Amino acid sequence: MKIIRACIYPKDIQCITGRSERYGRALLNKIKAHFDKKKHQFVTVEEFAEYTGIKIDIINEYI
Repeated sequence: MKIIRACIYPKDIQCITGRSERYGRALLNKIKAHFDKKKHQFVTVEEFAEYTGIKIDIINEYI
């Protein structure tokens, strides 16, 4: 059984979007602000999918 992570990291965003890791960090900060999360809280795959409009199945292929 393959283990699927619940949270997403800047390196994952880099692989999915083809942009830089710095862009991934900035995007995670925007998503945290959008969902009113604190700095220490993680962004879930579902929140990332909802914010970006990318399907969860596509995201899970990269994670």
